[in-house]
Amino acid sequence: MGVRHAREYSEILQELTEAIAVIDDSYLFFEMEAADWNELDKAEQRDVLEALADDVFYGLGEHHEIAVGSGFVTYVPLLHRIEVKTNEEYRVVHLI
Repeated sequence: MGVRHAREYSEILQELTEAIAVIDDSYLFFEMEAADWNELDKAEQRDVLEALADDVFYGLGEHHEIAVGSGFVTYVPLLHRIEVKTNEEYRVVHLI
């Protein structure tokens, strides 16, 4: 089915990457260890987070909620948005 959007995908991906970055242990999605994550420099971490955001975006077309580390990313089709939630943070990425 896919995630419907009217905004440029590159803009959505950038915002989703920034939102997912607030999940401290998002690297667990790729089954990475904290030590491996911490060995990456900031640019490498950003690349991993962008790949994660891309994977999650397309995964949300099949499953409207995906666990990412200790957080959740949820596609809300009726509101045309993606929500990123942790115990401390709540971010919204608008799709239109």
